[in-house]
Amino acid sequence: MRRCFVALSALFVASTVLAAGQQKTPGTHGSTPSPAAVLHAGTQLVIVDVVVEDRNGHPVHDLTRDSFNVTEQKQPQTIRNFEEHRSSKPDQAGQTLPPLPPGVFTDYTPVPPDGTLNILLLDALNTPMLSSMFVQKQLLEYVEHERPGTRIAIFGLNQKLYMLQGFTSDPEVLKNVVEHLKPGSSSLLDDPTGSNTDQEKLSDAVAEAGGDAGTFAALKQMEQDAKNAKTQLRVRYTLDAFDAIAHYLANFPGHKNLIWFSGAFPLNILPDPNLNNPFDGVEDNNQEVRETTNLLAQAQVAVYPIDTNGLVTQPMLAASQSGRQYLGNPSVFNADLVKFGSDQDATHMSLEAMAGGTGGRAFYNTNGLADSVSKAMDADSNYYTLTYNPTDHKQDGAFRKIHVGLTGAAKTQGLHLAYRQGYFADDPAHPDKHQDPVTASQPSGAPPVDHAAVAYREAALSRGAPTPEDILFKVRVAPVSASTEDTVAPGNVPDAGGKMKGPYRRYAIDYAAVTRDFSLTLQPDGRRKGEMSFAALVYDSDGNLLNQASKGIALDISPETYKHLGPGARAHLEVSAPARQPSFLRLVVEDVPANRYGVVEIPTAKVSRLPPLAASAAP
Repeated sequence: MRRCFVALSALFVASTVLAAGQQKTPGTHGSTPSPAAVLHAGTQLVIVDVVVEDRNGHPVHDLTRDSFNVTEQKQPQTIRNFEEHRSSKPDQAGQTLPPLPPGVFTDYTPVPPDGTLNILLLDALNTPMLSSMFVQKQLLEYVEHERPGTRIAIFGLNQKLYMLQGFTSDPEVLKNVVEHLKPGSSSLLDDPTGSNTDQEKLSDAVAEAGGDAGTFAALKQMEQDAKNAKTQLRVRYTLDAFDAIAHYLANFPGHKNLIWFSGAFPLNILPDPNLNNPFDGVEDNNQEVRETTNLLAQAQVAVYPIDTNGLVTQPMLAASQSGRQYLGNPSVFNADLVKFGSDQDATHMSLEAMAGGTGGRAFYNTNGLADSVSKAMDADSNYYTLTYNPTDHKQDGAFRKIHVGLTGAAKTQGLHLAYRQGYFADDPAHPDKHQDPVTASQPSGAPPVDHAAVAYREAALSRGAPTPEDILFKVRVAPVSASTEDTVAPGNVPDAGGKMKGPYRRYAIDYAAVTRDFSLTLQPDGRRKGEMSFAALVYDSDGNLLNQASKGIALDISPETYKHLGPGARAHLEVSAPARQPSFLRLVVEDVPANRYGVVEIPTAKVSRLPPLAASAAP
């Protein structure tokens, strides 16, 4: 939870070049990051944000450290740090950088040091189109009446995560983004439109025709298997998105509210007694959820799921349903009725689980989505932060239950507390990561695939995704010349499918990154080793990768060199982009062993008309 403002500012005045380092032949910028040992601090610190409300849901202020007690696994803990946060406190100005020259960009996002950040996640992956349209209308109502100074970012999720708007407190900017949203839905949903109309199924046709019961059961099983497979894809994409959000938000100080608009997200597919094999579709996602909630907790993110379906009635009773699928087999009606109830329970339980695991609150069975957003933001803009060092130092991966209580007069007032209920005591040096399903097909002895690391890498490199700030850097981009070229720059790797068409404009890209943000592993002989990578990825408006250039640097630094290591690591790349086609540059700095990134994304239109490099000032 740091903002290396001082180190980043030094990059704008320093001329130090990384003194030690051997260039490495760049490979394809999409390989799985290689594992490496890193140094870890020996003292564990647990951070717990606590929202305290009275019986009417109003925040309670002016409690002191002595008003709280904390236990972990029923063992008393000593509160080391204590701080109250209020939405009514005057906004503190965030640290600012000097004005950047044309063509110079940074991944640093200035935010006030003591303020709650709010993220609206519009989940089209799990939300039918009609519900998405309803969400858009409710959000417009909210942004038109939001409290001045509220800092909000807007993300979108389909099969990938997109950052639609970075943090801003300007209501006109937010209103413009919401007004221009295009409601959509995922093909992985059973009813993408949300119309509840009859869906043509082979099993329904067999039942309507009075077909063989065995054939009906087999078709029903096949259809359910296909549905379960799509659901598991949605679960995987959703958890990957939450992981990426947690990584992105971990670099901002203080508490964050993630308002998640979702229509359906069952984490566990329950047994269906109406199938030949009721357990065929049962999946256990506990390990994946565990990792995701741990990441969110470490980033101080509370999740507030909001069910976009509002008040729901049984779809089989809707006027849009003809009921013909029940004519040949009336017992299916009762089975579908029971299944609908269990699916609703599973969805609500999953929303409650995600909220409870992070200290948030789930909202469902309500049509007042705008009011739910206001309640979520108001609640978590007024909170107390408690920290403690656990008395149990074992990092055995076990779940540690946290209980926060009140003492003295506060204990007798019937106040309600909301906070995360626990955490998994994973050893950071040996995380128990879940493996990708392709691991089973790998050659014997091959290292397991760390799906979480691969998913985070893909998110960091993807067009339109949140731009991580694990590594702070600045970058200068300028055309190499005023003329275009018929070939791409040397060392570039254009898309093999030929999506990028000439002529091309070549850009010079100069990076300057904060050296201290890279992990350098201390060796027995006192040397420090690491690996950094710099990349420039060119995308079209649809997110297709058109071209890329990259440079890797293997670090092997002597103790003497390390003492005098400057604040800035520098690199130079040249990359070609189409001159007559809209395109985007996603500029990436990577700490390879640690799987950490700094990213800036800009449209080439921002730099295509700048003076050529020869006429530009030095970086």
